[in-house]
Amino acid sequence: MSVVATNTIGAAAPADTAARPAGHPGRRGPFPYRFLPPYRILPDRISSYRLSPQARGTAALLVTVSIWAAFALSARALSASTLLPADAALLRFGVPLVVLLPALWRRRRRIAAVRPGPALKIVCGAGVPFFLAAMHGGALTSAAFVGSIVPGMVPLFVSALMAARGHGAPRGTQAAGLALIALGVAALVWRYVVPVDADVLEGAGTLLVASGLWALYTVGLRDVDLDPVGSIGLLCLPSFAVIGILVLTGALPTGLAHAAAGDIVLFLVVQGLGVGLCAGLLYAFAIRRLGAERSSVVGSLSPVAVVLLAVPLLDESPTLAVLVGVPLITAGVVLANRRPGTRPVPEVPADA
Repeated sequence: MSVVATNTIGAAAPADTAARPAGHPGRRGPFPYRFLPPYRILPDRISSYRLSPQARGTAALLVTVSIWAAFALSARALSASTLLPADAALLRFGVPLVVLLPALWRRRRRIAAVRPGPALKIVCGAGVPFFLAAMHGGALTSAAFVGSIVPGMVPLFVSALMAARGHGAPRGTQAAGLALIALGVAALVWRYVVPVDADVLEGAGTLLVASGLWALYTVGLRDVDLDPVGSIGLLCLPSFAVIGILVLTGALPTGLAHAAAGDIVLFLVVQGLGVGLCAGLLYAFAIRRLGAERSSVVGSLSPVAVVLLAVPLLDESPTLAVLVGVPLITAGVVLANRRPGTRPVPEVPADA
């Protein structure tokens, strides 16, 4: 029994027909790709949906801002979880080392070649001292304080460090921005001065220390010739060793063995993968696509995101001090990161 094919749509086209270009008047049917194989159709369709380099940079920056906000929220939430600060630090510095181990091994010589001075600034500025200060300050205050004071005061501290190194004091717009930042921080804490709330003031002071340490880290990054992956390794390797020694010697208590699985997963994702790994890589990607100035302006929205997210996630209602202080700090960061009298930073091509 023989079968004769009557449907020839999927059959091979004659040689002269298959060779005709798209849109040839001799082609049959309304579908212009009738005789083209799928591998010639799909790339054209998919390429039209690709994001531009600026859109990809903006998306990376928005994810970074969300991670920064999650760090502030987790600093506040740690006091209500089954984890202790040392447990969160182990996850924060240990997870990036595990994920990036092959890449860090290839960069071991460049990491080992970093001078002790800049390396110490990076390890102290964003390592164990910073982490413990931020967690302690968050336990005594609120997520809004962590999300505003820690990143908000960094431009002021960096300017002070650069002035101490002989780079001159900020002027004009930058000076006005730094003044707004200081005014915003004062607005946050004024209601806790009279009458005195010792816990909140101690927490705010600790967050100022954390912000100063982060400024030291920022200055240290300018003095090293490492890519983002190498910088993560330079920070996490000694920090994980320090926190491990403190835990093993009993200097810092740990409850990781008895902590709830949900808390471990939450801090592993937020602190380990988010803050420890993704934030640095995505922010570097955003700077390459958008430029440093535009990235810093969008990044200044982090305090606002923290205040908004703390309402449903932590049941924190913004006080009048928060409603006044956070906008002042945000506006101050925007102005402090402007570069008056210079042209905008050119955007880096996607293939750079």
